[in-house]
Parts: sequence; C-alpha cells; structure tokens
Amino acid sequence: MKLDPKHLAQLSVIVEAGGFQSAADRLGLTQPALSRNMRALEGRIGAPVFQRDGRRSIPNDLGLRLARNGLAIRLAEEQAEAFATLSKSGAVGRLRIGAPPIVAGRFLTGALSAFINENPDCIIELRTGLVHELRGMLERGQIDVVFGPRNLADPVAGLGFEPLIDDQVGVMCRANHPLTRHAPVTSADLEASTWLAHSTGSLLRQQTEAAMAASGLHRIRVAVETDSIRSALEIVAATDLVTTMPKATTKPYLEDRLVFLDFDHPQFHRPLGIVRRNDTPLNPVTCSFLSDLKRIAMASFNG
Repeated sequence: MKLDPKHLAQLSVIVEAGGFQSAADRLGLTQPALSRNMRALEGRIGAPVFQRDGRRSIPNDLGLRLARNGLAIRLAEEQAEAFATLSKSGAVGRLRIGAPPIVAGRFLTGALSAFINENPDCIIELRTGLVHELRGMLERGQIDVVFGPRNLADPVAGLGFEPLIDDQVGVMCRANHPLTRHAPVTSADLEASTWLAHSTGSLLRQQTEAAMAASGLHRIRVAVETDSIRSALEIVAATDLVTTMPKATTKPYLEDRLVFLDFDHPQFHRPLGIVRRNDTPLNPVTCSFLSDLKRIAMASFNG
C-alpha cells in the first residue's frame, strides 16, 4: 500500500490545529476538500484514522501514529526548502543547535568560533533555554541538535543521546570563603550555609536538591534565586553565598575568584552530550561541527 505523503502531512496539521476547519485555514484549503483527502487516506489504509464524537472527528491511535509520520514529512520539506533558499543565496549550509545557558557559554563558543572561521558562509542558529524548552524546540524541528544532560532525552521516545563528557556538579563558593578551610565539607556545613539557588524547575535545581536530600540535608536556606548563570557567578564571587554548578563547563569562568568545595555525591554525576531526533538525518554541516566538538571535548575534558 502506498500512502500519499501530502495526506499524512495534512493529518499532522489537523492533530496540531485541533480540528478540520483550523487545519484547513492553515493549509489554505476548504474544509470539505480536507475532509475528502482524509476519507481518501482512510480508504487507502482500509481503516479509520478518526473516531466520531457527534459532529467532531477526533484522531484515534492509528491517526496519531500516522500524524507523527506526517510531521516528519513536513519537517523534511521545510528543511529542504530552507536548504534550497540558502544555496540560492550562496550559503553552504545551516547549523541549528541548542543548549542550556552554561553549556552555550565557553564550552560551545570556542568550538563555534573555530567552526565559523573555517566555514564563513555557514548560517548558525544557537538557541538557549531550560531543558523542557530545548526538548520542545527539538521535537518541533526548530533545532537539529541539543548539547545538554542525558535527562533531556530520557523521558522522550525518539530522542537519542551520545555522551561527550561527565559535567559533574559541584558546590561552589568564593575563593576565600570560610568553607574552603573545611576538608572535607560536611552536609552540616552546607545546611548552615546560605545559598544562591537556580530557577525552580530547572534540571540543575532538581539535581542539587536531590543530592542534598540524599546527603542528609533537611533544608537549604535560599537567599537568592536566579536563572542567570552570569549573575550567579558574579554574586557568589562577591558574597558568602554558596551554589552548585557543573564543573567542566564552569571551569573557564573560575579564574582566581571561585572554587569548588571538597564535597561530592553520586547524584552529582551529570553526563553531558548530544541529543537529537533518531528519525531525522543530520545535514553535512551539523555532522562536521559534531565531529569537531567531539575532538575538542576529548582533548580538553576527557584527556
């Protein structure tokens, strides 16, 4: 059986839009024409893709599964159109990547700078966000690759993870903080400290709270909460607050102002790597950048 890919793509729009009329408006079709196409699809399959609820048509399990295939078709068409536009304008490719703010900093910018110098005609899009925001961008096809923790891919079918480094989390403070004279630092020391915390809902905040609870801390006394990594580093460097940061990607920012305390816990293990859709092939430009990044990561962080 050969299905019309146009009908699968239209089915995915119906699922996204929540109804035939909204989907027809987005597609530039009339509602009767779109209904005919869906009946043709059902006739070709030999099974319904909608269940009827009064005057409403709701996609059934088969319809939802086929809609995912239709979404992949639409994304492939959009990527092909974008590549054709870039080729027409003289550009040789596009690199669309995402990362949490701390990873998008010096961990990525060094590799990106070198890549830009070698590929001056390449168009690069770098998006930042929290884990759930990056996952959504990846699933919607707005970016091709995310550089982030393994947890970003774990809850979602269809996403693959390739590890690069272990970006272990550590407890950070200013270089001359009183806790730097404690060896090792105890959970009681940290419970008595005042904290700068990352945003509620962020993966780093969740990981910190889980590790502290597993270490026996009953509570963390939070004085400041922020989603700005730069602000967090500056505030901790100038106060007695403590915070947590991933060690490998924060290392370039330490200078002589910030240090990691002698405190560890298995919950602080944080594999960092490449997250991508398993069903979407990467373009040659992205593959080339990934190759460069793996080489840099191996030499700088694992070597």
